[in-house]
Amino acid sequence: MPRFALKVEYHGAPYVGWQRQKDHPSVQGAIEDALSRLEPGPHKIAAAGRTDAGVHGLGQVAHCDLTKNWNPFRLSEALNYHLKPQPIAIVGCAQVAADWHARFSALERHYLFRILMRRAPATHDNGLVWQVGHNLDVAAMQAGADLLIGHHDFTTFRSTICQAGSPLKTLDELRIEQVDGFTGPEIHFHVRARSFLHNQVRSFVGTLERVGAGSWSPEDVQTALEARSRSACGPVCPPHGLYLAHVAYSDNPFPKAS
Repeated sequence: MPRFALKVEYHGAPYVGWQRQKDHPSVQGAIEDALSRLEPGPHKIAAAGRTDAGVHGLGQVAHCDLTKNWNPFRLSEALNYHLKPQPIAIVGCAQVAADWHARFSALERHYLFRILMRRAPATHDNGLVWQVGHNLDVAAMQAGADLLIGHHDFTTFRSTICQAGSPLKTLDELRIEQVDGFTGPEIHFHVRARSFLHNQVRSFVGTLERVGAGSWSPEDVQTALEARSRSACGPVCPPHGLYLAHVAYSDNPFPKAS
């Protein structure tokens, strides 16, 4: 059976997350249903990461096994046709080796988080950013973020329902920048690691926002990390500013689409 890699873009607001759930709309379920319109199912696709409810995808990657040897371009076009009008798009498609796996072949994942700093309500970016009505100190947030880089016990920054076997993870990048957005100044968090704990990125951002607002010092982030206790974490930020932006592989299946 030929295996195909899919690069997926989606707006997470209408869905309970990536993973299929009975009687609830999910991104996985929508794509599997579209595949069933092309070949008899049931279909079961695997993804590089299971994003939560409200989280968006810019570069999510999944794979599927089909019986027909589809032309990748025609497969993506057919899937996009059957996904309408849902806010999901297949932006890349490639045939891959039978042992290639969207999750287990991934080398690292890159998340983007957007904060919009403006008091007037967001209109065009509503549901796509976390809006705060105050300015944030980027230098202070970066100083706190730098304390999180490396290999640590991230118990403080993971959900109590996280199913990972260990809280030990290596964080490769947590870079913060201010950019001129179309609707106001934005803070972008670029977070990169091989894998993440449940709610880890949102816990980082929520905590560092408190540093940027002046309620925490950068050193308070170190204290929270060393506490290894969920109660030491700052507020967990909402999901709608978070994007799975990119998944890296040793041999990129989408050299023209990435």
